[in-house]
Amino acid sequence: MSRTHRRHKRRNWGRTLLLLVFLFAALYAGAHCMFRAPEQAQQEPGSTQETEDDAQAETPVSTPVSTHYVRKEDFYTILVSGVDDGNGGSDTNILVALDAANNYIYGVSIPRDTKAYFNGKNHKINAAYNTGGMELLSDVVSEQLGIPVDYTVLVNLKGFEALVDAIGGVDFYIPVDMDYDDPYQGLSIHFSKGTRHLNGAEALKVVRFRHNNDGTGYGSEDIGRMQTQQAFLKAVAKQTLTLSNLDKLSDFVKIFQNYVETDLTINNLAWLGKEAIEIGAENIDFSTLPNDWKSPYIYLDPEETLVLVNQYLNPYVEDRVMEDLHLLSK
Repeated sequence: MSRTHRRHKRRNWGRTLLLLVFLFAALYAGAHCMFRAPEQAQQEPGSTQETEDDAQAETPVSTPVSTHYVRKEDFYTILVSGVDDGNGGSDTNILVALDAANNYIYGVSIPRDTKAYFNGKNHKINAAYNTGGMELLSDVVSEQLGIPVDYTVLVNLKGFEALVDAIGGVDFYIPVDMDYDDPYQGLSIHFSKGTRHLNGAEALKVVRFRHNNDGTGYGSEDIGRMQTQQAFLKAVAKQTLTLSNLDKLSDFVKIFQNYVETDLTINNLAWLGKEAIEIGAENIDFSTLPNDWKSPYIYLDPEETLVLVNQYLNPYVEDRVMEDLHLLSK
């Protein structure tokens, strides 16, 4: 059975979000001489909902730290979410692992229809943002995957269009003919297969495309679209993750201020940007959490998810075990 949710009809922006975050961070790095590595979360996953009694309880000074929760050095997890629907909804959620010690950045998309449990009820995971903002959403993600979320970044995706325009557009190979109209959204996408220089508005249409008016196109809507978004990110990252764009610093700072909210400090962003430049676009990769679709939810595959967590996302020295994950069964 395919692990990809093929019936998902909403926009998937994960690949473009990573670019926004690390591009801005990279340019902050060029503007600020004060670099400071972010702090790592020390609480064990699942223990973030502390009660008042817990907070007042005396903790023995000699309590040993479990080796199961010893952190790797220079390894950070950042939850990146995107909004673009004008009503505060979280349209995309990806968990990013930045491993500065081993020089890789890995982003894993979390399907927005993933089944989650909070506030005493079952929900789709994107409802956590609508209910409790990035704090609740990061708690839910941490609980399910058994790893901490160190920081969060919220991106208004209007910034994507502004970003592409700020770098002067992007040369990109469009993999299929695109012929789609949606009068309800005022959306019209018409491009021929081949290489084209895209401005911000055109790039936004290309990464939104799922299928043509007659149903043709990728042959697999979401898989094809995610592959296009990944390829587009690579093209933009190659063009922008260098110090050559420092002359446009003021433009990028304005975009960042207008479209990005984060609990990372400027000095943290400068450090992450420096690391992202050294890591390079060729060492940025992506995937989607392995899953099955059974209406109305997406269910994450426990065994495959555990493998992916340990291979790319785990900030701890020791591997996670199945008991660390809390995935909802069918």
